[in-house]
Amino acid sequence: MNATSFIQRCLIGLIVILIGAVILLSWVPPVSRDALTHHLFVPKLYIKHGSIHEIPDIPFSYYPMNLDLLYLVPLCLGNDIVPKLIHFAFAVMTAGLIHGYLKKRIGSHYALFGALFFLSLPIIVKLSITVYVDLGLIFFTTAAILLLLKWLESSRLKWLVFSAFMCGLSLGTKYNGLISFLLLTLFIPVAYLRYPGDSSKTQAGAAGYAAFFFLISLTVFSPWMIRNYIWTRNPIYPLFNAWFNPPPSEGAGVSDGVSDENHREESVNALKPFALRKIVYGETWWQLISIPVRIFFEGKDDDPKYFDGKLNPFLLLLPLTLFLGIKRFDPILRFEIKFFALFSAFTIFLVFFQHDMRIRYAGCMIPPMTLLAVFGLRNIEERFQRGAGVKSFPRSSWAACCLAAVTLIPNALYIKNQFHYVNPFSYILGKVSREQYIEKYHPEYRVIRFANNRLPQQSKILFLFIGRRGYYSDREIFFGYDWLKKELQNASSGTSLFHAMHGQGVTHLLLRSDFFLNWLNQELPPDHAKTMVNFMNKHVKLLFSHAGYRLYEVVS
Repeated sequence: MNATSFIQRCLIGLIVILIGAVILLSWVPPVSRDALTHHLFVPKLYIKHGSIHEIPDIPFSYYPMNLDLLYLVPLCLGNDIVPKLIHFAFAVMTAGLIHGYLKKRIGSHYALFGALFFLSLPIIVKLSITVYVDLGLIFFTTAAILLLLKWLESSRLKWLVFSAFMCGLSLGTKYNGLISFLLLTLFIPVAYLRYPGDSSKTQAGAAGYAAFFFLISLTVFSPWMIRNYIWTRNPIYPLFNAWFNPPPSEGAGVSDGVSDENHREESVNALKPFALRKIVYGETWWQLISIPVRIFFEGKDDDPKYFDGKLNPFLLLLPLTLFLGIKRFDPILRFEIKFFALFSAFTIFLVFFQHDMRIRYAGCMIPPMTLLAVFGLRNIEERFQRGAGVKSFPRSSWAACCLAAVTLIPNALYIKNQFHYVNPFSYILGKVSREQYIEKYHPEYRVIRFANNRLPQQSKILFLFIGRRGYYSDREIFFGYDWLKKELQNASSGTSLFHAMHGQGVTHLLLRSDFFLNWLNQELPPDHAKTMVNFMNKHVKLLFSHAGYRLYEVVS
């Protein structure tokens, strides 16, 4: 067995082990925030209702849901772990795209390393074991990019059609796909005119191809736009809602609590990303402008200050080595490297200027950066070879292997820590029950279980300060925070508020007591707080309490 075959077998073995590890980490009940507020909760409500329907008090229900609809199938069968594996499948398919591209360009062992490196990145592992949709967005965008390059190389229109189709699917998966859609549409004319080869291309033709791509992508995305326009008169609701539905004139009031919340969020978003981070985290100007670099070094899960995710520093460092000899690559490969670099850089900066930076918001740059990292590793090996001479080729290859192994160390350590945090074996081996596992991460689950078991089917629970985590509730939920504030303005007494609750159909309250008391004592105007206290004293009865979460019955 030669060295190349040995390396390839090792890489294949590591990929198999990694896939097995991710499946083990996934084989626990879902506890991630977005799964419980959106990606599982909304499909569950669709199943209960029997169709897709508008849910005004859940803004997430207006988001595009290509992947969430896939999750309907296992949910209909009573399984909420399989959606994690569906999500992970898109990571595996993205690794397949990376492998296929690199195998054609620089060989099998680099292709396998690229697939392994991508699948083991901390942010990819984290997404792979949660019920999100980001990996679907990453897959469709990567496919769109590579098909676009295939069109440029072959000049066959079908590849541009397939690329636009994939871009449309990315739009229908998550609104962040708008960034890739914008970039690819703008890149097409430039890429078409500058691609090495035929010099007879015209600007009119370049603009025509961009328009063609634009229209096909929007056509694929159009079902979600039509749905939202019918419901809200905004095809990409809740984005840019002030453009499509301008706020009422001063004194006219706001029509409902959902609109109130959206306009408040838009006002807060106007501060992002610089002023908000400066106010909340106390960051200096140099910390702010260095965020596009810091995301590769300072990431931390579940901490917005540190971008709510973790990358690998080598994802940035290895591509930088391409500046030391990019002219040696053939013209087509050099063009593609520049394309990947520009797409990645613009994706990071658009997210940087439009959002409070979260790594997964810029996730579409990860596969192109992975490709650049592998090209960088190959470039380092070739420089070793040129410096060492022909007789030292094997030694140079082993040096490159050692460097590759070093790049995987942060990924391996992260996976090890995930086994400690997720602790899948306690659940898989039956040491803890499903209920005990969920309650470890969400103490309110015990109160929700009590409601599921004891409350009548027709109950309607007003959730307050529960973070919209409604998936595990089998009773109807009303996220009426803004509605309640509006009713407090109109209520003259606790009894008036009771009648408003009765009119809304609310039969119970479930709240987090410390947040509720803080809201009552520090945020509400004194007269509104007095009304709320009067209502709580006269018209509610405590049914169950656990870990600071309380379930009340609304009584006359």
